[in-house]
Amino acid sequence: MKPRIEILDKLRPHVFKTLSTHYKSLDNCKYADLRLGISEFKSASSENGQSKDVTDDYDASFGVRVIAGEMSSWGFYGQSLGRNDLKIKKITSLIITGINIAYERAIANAKKKREFKKKADSLTAVRLAKIKVCQDTVPADFEIDPRKVSLQKVLKTSMNVSRQMKELDSSVLYTATGIRTGITRELFCSSEGANIDQALPLTQGVVYVAAQKGESSPEVCYDYIGDLRGWEIIEGKNCYNLSFLDFALERTKDTIELSGAEFLKTSKGEVVVVTDPHFNTLLVHEIVGHPTESDRILKMETAYAGRSWLYKSRDENQLGNRIASPLVNAFSDPTVMGYGYYKYDAEGTPASRINVIKDGILKTFLNGRENAAILGHEPNGSMRATTSAMAPIVRMTNTAFGPGKKNPKSIIKEVKDGYYIVSHRIPSISESRENFRISAKKVYKIENGKLVKLYRGGGIMANSKEFLMSIDAVGNDFKMFPIPNCGKGQPMQIMRVGNGGPTLRGKARLAGC
Repeated sequence: MKPRIEILDKLRPHVFKTLSTHYKSLDNCKYADLRLGISEFKSASSENGQSKDVTDDYDASFGVRVIAGEMSSWGFYGQSLGRNDLKIKKITSLIITGINIAYERAIANAKKKREFKKKADSLTAVRLAKIKVCQDTVPADFEIDPRKVSLQKVLKTSMNVSRQMKELDSSVLYTATGIRTGITRELFCSSEGANIDQALPLTQGVVYVAAQKGESSPEVCYDYIGDLRGWEIIEGKNCYNLSFLDFALERTKDTIELSGAEFLKTSKGEVVVVTDPHFNTLLVHEIVGHPTESDRILKMETAYAGRSWLYKSRDENQLGNRIASPLVNAFSDPTVMGYGYYKYDAEGTPASRINVIKDGILKTFLNGRENAAILGHEPNGSMRATTSAMAPIVRMTNTAFGPGKKNPKSIIKEVKDGYYIVSHRIPSISESRENFRISAKKVYKIENGKLVKLYRGGGIMANSKEFLMSIDAVGNDFKMFPIPNCGKGQPMQIMRVGNGGPTLRGKARLAGC
């Protein structure tokens, strides 16, 4: 019998008491927090209508952070948990051990930091910006409880969808689908008095299809639906307003159509481009979301994933400067529904909307409490971790371009000679994300306001700032889409985020064959 998230009802008071009592016994221990989480989930996948695998399982872990030492430093300890670990006596022992190990690591880091301080004046003691300390319970919100959906139904749905995709046309070479549904519940408590119990459901469907017409090379498509909701996502209550089956068949038809299309050629110079909301999902992710994460700003991510074109140094950065057309707005908002939704982040900071770009002006960065203190900004609750056993890092949430007022059909109709860029595929980004090349699923030639020809294998490339400055039209068709596989950190953490925006019109160079 797998553990259920209800076990945390019994553990919550003991976990809080253990942390709040034990950290006080440690000399020069200035702060401690703990996250204890359990996930219950079912999943199934299939290929060409045949079962591939099924899972009915759970995951449990905890993580402890400590700030200690004369020159205050972090120490962290994380551990996965088995069924027998989730008993009051056992978990209490494990938490005490974890706090001790995190404390010892913090003390060792503080000593090393003090030694290197003689050679590196930039080293400072860890400080946390103040936040509202909360005690709260946040239940999972769904219409159809994922745990009441049978594993047989999950598998049957997956098999039926991949079978109908395969049978749609003889040009379809291969189909695969995967479905995952479940609930994650996490306790957070801190030495400051925070005591938060937050649960989030998750349901996701993934499709993969390959098709080929004649002698042309095969066309492939990988796409997904999902949200932090229940099984209703599979039945049609999602950002596409399509059942998983209809979504999969639509993607299959697109792939069949594209398999017979001509490949796009790279342009010699800039052209007028209209980018649709789905393409802008990946665009905002890469040139706004990641570059505004404050650990990149402060060079903490440099060795793993690069820096940011928005912040070279304290004296040379884009804060308060125009980086985009006055029509461009961008925000990060974990309070709205999407893959980046939550009420409290992994530090217990209440979630809030963050206006990153306002009327083309860069306003702020996504941060955690430590980075907020370094930058002198207000904490905005952007710390997350893939599991409780992993240290939280700064992550974008529901990050998107804001809507405009223009009808998207009018935006295309006004173009005499240009291209319509539809749906994202693969990004290629420079080290500081000052340049990008992002491929699209479809590219249409626009002539005199009409779509006249479909291309495949293309996309756009541009300097990030120059593209944002070139935008002269913003649509009123705002949409938020799921991104289930955003990787960051060392060790790597895969996080789900929400991204999106409206239709945009600007100038870029076509990237093709």
